[in-house]
Parts: sequence; structure tokens; C-alpha cells
Amino acid sequence: MRNLKLVLSYDGSEFSGWQVQPDAATVQGTLASAIGRITGEKVLPQGSGRTDAGVHALAQVATFVTESSVPTANFVKALNDILPAAIRVLEVSEAPADFHARHSARAKTYRYRIFRDSICPPFLARYVWHFPYSLDEDAMAQAAGLVVGEHDFTSFAAVDPEREPENSLNHEGQLSAPHRAGSGTRRTSQPVSNVRKISSSAWERQDKELLYTVRGSGFLHHMVRNLLGTFILVGKGTLQAEDVTRILDARNRSAAGATAPASGLYLVNVEYEHERT
Repeated sequence: MRNLKLVLSYDGSEFSGWQVQPDAATVQGTLASAIGRITGEKVLPQGSGRTDAGVHALAQVATFVTESSVPTANFVKALNDILPAAIRVLEVSEAPADFHARHSARAKTYRYRIFRDSICPPFLARYVWHFPYSLDEDAMAQAAGLVVGEHDFTSFAAVDPEREPENSLNHEGQLSAPHRAGSGTRRTSQPVSNVRKISSSAWERQDKELLYTVRGSGFLHHMVRNLLGTFILVGKGTLQAEDVTRILDARNRSAAGATAPASGLYLVNVEYEHERT
């Protein structure tokens, strides 16, 4: 048996997210079908996280176990011949047996793109959030800095109890919820924590785009998009930058802003111990 690690990029616009669903086109389902055509096996590749419908990835990581002897370089060529143009496999490599795309992840980086000009080009529209209205970008930068550190992000999490959250690290840098790599079982004895550690959170201007980049130990469902919706309220003057601290302390989803559109969000990379993908 071989444990293969894939790095892939995809345009999420026409997919109903990563996770396989009945009667819906998903990245995971499409990838599983392509792998099956090559290996003759029924496999379900596990991703580093479940990107939502319309969310894109520059370097998503997935793993699957196979008995196939196809060389990794040939896997790249064969998968890209079968997959739709919206999904590209960038790399396939052998991984240790206990390596898992999601359980073994130690940090992730997401980026959000806001197009600020008055007219958004039609060929860019589904890859950004077009927001041409007045914003205090300095206040937004100040607000973004307030989420750096370890916080309970309940106020920025979707109210979705059936959604399994991504991994997070505890104070010792160990996986705390919901899995440990190689364990093979869900840890049900302790409640799932909404505490996450954010190491960087910042805005930058690039010509007509305002970009938000955040790196952390893990992210709750809709967390980045809910942060964006709140930062927009700060930019509009509806909230003050320091209100972000109050919202964090409230631990109540209704205290934060609306969820930003999926179109502007990208999974940039996933980091593992001793490497950065």
C-alpha cells in the first residue's frame, strides 16, 4: 500500500465545495472519480480542509492510499488528462503511512481579494469581491491586527454543529481537536474547541485590489469570510477597529458581521512539520 500526497489548485466557482455530495459537482468527488479511472480502485481522497462552494485553492493538499504501482510523475500527467481544466494537480509524492492531509496539518494561509475600482472586469468577477464603495483601509488594517494571537473565535464561526472543524493546536503545539494523526478515531470525550491561534493577519493594497492574508493553526467554518464581513463594517465606519476585541469576547455569532462572498477567498498553502507546501 502506498500513501500518496497530492498538491492541487482549483477554481471553485462551479463546484459545490470540496466535500463529496450526492447530485452535486465537488472537487473531492471529481478527484476521486479521476483516481478511480487510473487505479481501478474506489478511493476518497482526504483534503486538508473542506473549502466551501465558490472558494478557490492555490495549493490544496490531499492524501489517499492505493495499491497502484503507477509512478508519481505519471499520476500527475494522467490525472490532469482526466480532470476538468478547473482542477490541476501540481504535484504527487510518496508520503509516510501516518501522514494525513488534514490531521497532520500544522498551519494554513488564506487570502481574500477585494476589487476596489468602480467597474470590475467580467473575467475577474468570480475571483474577487467587487466592493467599489468608500472604505477606511487604515482602520481595517488596525482591526485585522487585533485577531493575532490565541482567541476563541466562536463569534466568527458558522452556526453549523454538524460541520467538522479543522484541526487546531493546543498550548504545547499538539493537535487538540478533533483528531490526532494516525489515531483513526474521533476524540469524543472532550468538547470541540473554537480556540485558534492566528500568527499573522494583515491587509495590503495591490493596485486596484485590497488583499487580506491570514495564517493560523486552523480555521472554523466560515471563519475567514466572517472576519472579512466584520472588517468591512469597520471600513464603512459602522464599527470601530477596537470593536473586534469586544466581538471576540462576546463569543456570539450575532455580534460579528455578515459572511463575505465565497468568490474572493483562496486557500493559499498548507504547512506541515518540517515543510511548507
